[in-house]
Amino acid sequence: MLTPPRDLPSDRLRAVLFRHWSIHAEILEYVPLGFGSHHWRAGDGDREWFVTVDELATPRQTAFERLTAALGTARALCTAGLDFVVAPETGTDGAVSARAGTRFAVSCYPYLAGEHFDWGEFRDEGQRQAVFDMIVGVHGAAVPGAARTDDFTITHRAEIDAALAGHVADEGPYAAPMVDLLARRAGALRAEFARYDALAGAARTASARAVVTHGEPHAGNTIRTSEGWRLLDWDTALVAPPERDLWDLDPGDGSLLAAYAHATGVDPRPELIELYRRRWDLTDAGEYVHRFRRPHTDSADDAQSWSNLVELIDGMS
Repeated sequence: MLTPPRDLPSDRLRAVLFRHWSIHAEILEYVPLGFGSHHWRAGDGDREWFVTVDELATPRQTAFERLTAALGTARALCTAGLDFVVAPETGTDGAVSARAGTRFAVSCYPYLAGEHFDWGEFRDEGQRQAVFDMIVGVHGAAVPGAARTDDFTITHRAEIDAALAGHVADEGPYAAPMVDLLARRAGALRAEFARYDALAGAARTASARAVVTHGEPHAGNTIRTSEGWRLLDWDTALVAPPERDLWDLDPGDGSLLAAYAHATGVDPRPELIELYRRRWDLTDAGEYVHRFRRPHTDSADDAQSWSNLVELIDGMS
């Protein structure tokens, strides 16, 4: 995110870091990075950490448990020997995340020096190959006990339905334009959900192919360190069909999908590639609709979210 959350003051975050990780955060600097979670660089004079804060969807306890399961999966993979997995550090109570009030969850990572990348296309085929190799390693790992299985639900889908019906309070400058946007593209949006539901029904019969998946193995979730490539952001890790990690990894010519079949003996299924491509867009739509059905302003994050939502909805055929 581009700006820190207004209702998470620095002293509260410092208290959480001390209470759960015994970190005296003499340095606590907000890092405008990515779009979804909030990030800080924390330091005590001798060591530095990368702190991530996620705003919990409702019901918040369910969202916290889901996040903790995903991060626990990453911790288990790292402990099992997958050293490219950048996993959260456990706190003094052994947990990988902690609550900050009712709305936020905090996780803490070692601060890694290296080359970071933005969201978007891979810089070169070497980077794509490195991510492919890491994903093959993850898919071949034993399923940790903490891991949850993909249920194919779209987060905030009910809020999209409510917005399509015009049930949105005037909570900020983008609330009314959002209703107009969705109304104008209602047919296309409903068609997207209908197609997704059909694909999800077929996917539920493919449970025997399920593996541990990262969920978002794009360029922005990688770091090239002096010791090799690392894969970040495991907050969406789930047991799921392998296509969940493959749909956006292939360069578009099928070469990576063929390489995956050769490496694993598992042939990627086109309908599941389509499923996860559609799910990505619908999930993003749900997140933006959720944002604009709640109190908001015209912050840099709000403006970027609105731009993203317009592009996303208008791009639906």
